[in-house]
Amino acid sequence: MSIRNKLLIFIPLLVLLMNLVTYFLFQSGTIVQESYDLIMGRVLKYKETAEAAEDSLKAVYSYLLHPTEDMKTVAAGKLTQISALHSSLMETGAVPPLASSLTGYGNMIQTLLSLEQQSLAAAENGKASEAFSHYLEAEKTVSFIRSEGQRLVEGELDYYRPVYRSIQADNAHLYKLGVAVFALITTLSIVVALWISRSITAPVSALVRSADSVSKGNLDTVLPDGGKDELAALSSAFNKMLAGLKESIEKDREIAEKEQLVKTLELRALQSQINPHFLYNTLNALSKLALLEDAEKTSDLIVSMSSFLRYNLQNLDRQVPLRSELEHVKEYIRLQQARFRDRVEFRLDIEEKALDVRVPSLTLQPIIENAFVHGIAHMESGAVISLIVREDTSDTKIIISDNGQGMTEEIREALLSRSQSVQAPGAPGPQASGQTKTGGRSTSTGLGTRNVFRRLELVYGREDLVQISSQPGKGTTVMLTIPARRSGINSVSADDSR
Repeated sequence: MSIRNKLLIFIPLLVLLMNLVTYFLFQSGTIVQESYDLIMGRVLKYKETAEAAEDSLKAVYSYLLHPTEDMKTVAAGKLTQISALHSSLMETGAVPPLASSLTGYGNMIQTLLSLEQQSLAAAENGKASEAFSHYLEAEKTVSFIRSEGQRLVEGELDYYRPVYRSIQADNAHLYKLGVAVFALITTLSIVVALWISRSITAPVSALVRSADSVSKGNLDTVLPDGGKDELAALSSAFNKMLAGLKESIEKDREIAEKEQLVKTLELRALQSQINPHFLYNTLNALSKLALLEDAEKTSDLIVSMSSFLRYNLQNLDRQVPLRSELEHVKEYIRLQQARFRDRVEFRLDIEEKALDVRVPSLTLQPIIENAFVHGIAHMESGAVISLIVREDTSDTKIIISDNGQGMTEEIREALLSRSQSVQAPGAPGPQASGQTKTGGRSTSTGLGTRNVFRRLELVYGREDLVQISSQPGKGTTVMLTIPARRSGINSVSADDSR
């Protein structure tokens, strides 16, 4: 749920709940107030009626003593007032136990009104004795009205005493309920506020901590990916940004490592020569001189040596057809056969259609060289090195094997992991550093197998392209897998045609 939806849903719900509780309390208070008004209204009307009866009797008496027009008007007004109170009291009614008493009370008020009117009429006609006689009767009636009114008040109070106590209990209950509801709403408001604020501040704090960690170089920070609000989307975008950044850094690192490796290979190759052009010219001159002296084999070896060195000193930052690599290996074999003669047999089993696949420059020769130097160099006879090239449906297999001294499992695993510290002999490629010891001296074997394996990994972006099987005394077999389709892989160079 988005932050905006949280605010639009929970805050109005909270306000609505508060309004409903307030309305409920207001309605309960209104009911209680109506009950109070009903009780007190009847009691007050009884009291007002009794007081009005006494006032009207006094007004009549004053008129009898001083029969003036003003006194008559006052007395008539008092009679009208008591008549109105009588009507109102009868409309209000009484509680069921006092219904008959209320009727008698009303009759007494009517009797009082009649006696007072007769007294006023007799006084107005000059019949003083008759007027005072009616007045005395009215005075007795007022006394009855007073006592009956007091009895009705007490009856009402007795009847409503349980109701009053119930109202008091309801008031106490409402008070407690109001306190409880206030506490509940306050707690609920705090919980909702904390929940909404935490849903905002917690992801922001985590994002700040992650950004600070990233600024210190730690790219392994991962924000928790949960929720559906805007901050969750921001956290997801931050994680994707970090993943993209790590991928970009890894690609840059691989490119830098590849370039450094190529530069190192070129430097090692160039360091073995003082002046390549001078060496080429000298070898060509020696070849021609050998021809002039009818030493054709010597001339062929010099030409092979020249071609071999020229290929080794070319720009290594490129890919070449496997056919070119095979020709370079053949030149190297000619040179080695001149040295080993019949001690070693080299076997080729090549599928012609597989030779057009492109591979990194100087991929095969370093492995063949290590097979000679580390695998079969100690053998006096019967040494065999074979090179097999096969094309599968999805890739090309290159298998290089020898029947030399082999290598231990520890060395084999170290070569596959491209360890920097493999120093035991083996074949092909027992030393990742490309160094071998001959006669107590350290001599270069050219390009080490470690560099070959690493270049294949960088070029094709895979780590399963090399397999080595070997046992001490039983020879070694290296199988290289060259993917037939290489779309989207790393390239050794932007220009493969050089």
